[in-house]
Amino acid sequence: MGQIASPDVKMDLQHRLRRIEGQARGVQRMIDEERDCKAILQQLSAIRAAATQASLVLARSYATQCLNGSSQQSVSDLVDELVGVLSKAG
Repeated sequence: MGQIASPDVKMDLQHRLRRIEGQARGVQRMIDEERDCKAILQQLSAIRAAATQASLVLARSYATQCLNGSSQQSVSDLVDELVGVLSKAG
């Protein structure tokens, strides 16, 4: 348990992370080119939103895998564990 269960989820996450990586490189270029701070902040906000969405895709996969698995943990314990992991990421 703890691995990405679905090849589709893995492919989706890889696609999202490549897009985020490209956005981060774009922000680096914007900083190098001394672009407008407002434009840079907008791009950073887009990166944050994209990372949040990627986190939600992974959290859904993790929760589904745990709840459908043969784990002896209670649903409440699994939810607590997931919330704990997500709260540390913020």
